[in-house]
Amino acid sequence: MLFSRKIAFIGVGNMGEALLGGLLKANLTNPENIIATDTREDRLQFIANKWKVTTTTDNIKAVAFADVIVFCVKPQAISDLLTDIKDTIRSEQLIISILAGITTKTIERFIGKNNPVIRAMPNIPAVVDEGAAGICLGSFAKTIHKDIAQAILGAVGTVEIVSESLMDTITGLSGSGPAYIYMVIEALTDGGVMMGLPRDVSIRLAAQTVLGSAKLVKETGVHPAVLKDQVTTPGGTTIKAIKELEESGLRPMLIRAVEIATQKSRELSQFLEQKNNVEKNS
Repeated sequence: MLFSRKIAFIGVGNMGEALLGGLLKANLTNPENIIATDTREDRLQFIANKWKVTTTTDNIKAVAFADVIVFCVKPQAISDLLTDIKDTIRSEQLIISILAGITTKTIERFIGKNNPVIRAMPNIPAVVDEGAAGICLGSFAKTIHKDIAQAILGAVGTVEIVSESLMDTITGLSGSGPAYIYMVIEALTDGGVMMGLPRDVSIRLAAQTVLGSAKLVKETGVHPAVLKDQVTTPGGTTIKAIKELEESGLRPMLIRAVEIATQKSRELSQFLEQKNNVEKNS
């Protein structure tokens, strides 16, 4: 489906490179069909050497080349970017944006050409092809555009299609979620060290425990509560530890973390949309 389409990645930081590399590793397209931009010459040289794709600092050149444009810049840069490229954008070009807080309507209004726009929120495990992403469709996006976005994001993990009203929740859960899990791994590691394990052994065991537990949930489809009960024997070590975790508020703390991150994403969405509308009209 993607083989003949030209794809421009506007910004190739960690996430941009993850998506670009995922497409190539999955053999969904060829290097000659990809162009990547960045403001850093050394970064572009690294990307060109590693992935054998065309690179440039010229966003207009990249947009003119592409059938699909993937925005991977910082959200605060979107106004300047759209100002630079909006006259070059063709109405048939698909735009995929992974910019936190930037709505499809903001991009549609700024461009003003009825382009199909898809908003996506991937997360950092996409770097190792284990990402989790949510996507939503803008006003002019069709099934074919959804399929293209799913293929690009799906090359580096799983993809869920949601309404745009839920994209901030996706940000709070899976977008920010890796940070919560890194804290869990770090805490488990420190617990092992406290009880006598060498740190290198402890961190390997902690990381594999999280990885294996997640894989079991994903591949069996069994509810986490059921799996928890399966390893909780009467009067055993696990139930003693679970009692302490419940009393310390682990469950409500994680629920609250998702809630707080979602609220912050909503605030960011409103702030950036207002800011971009002011800049567009000034």
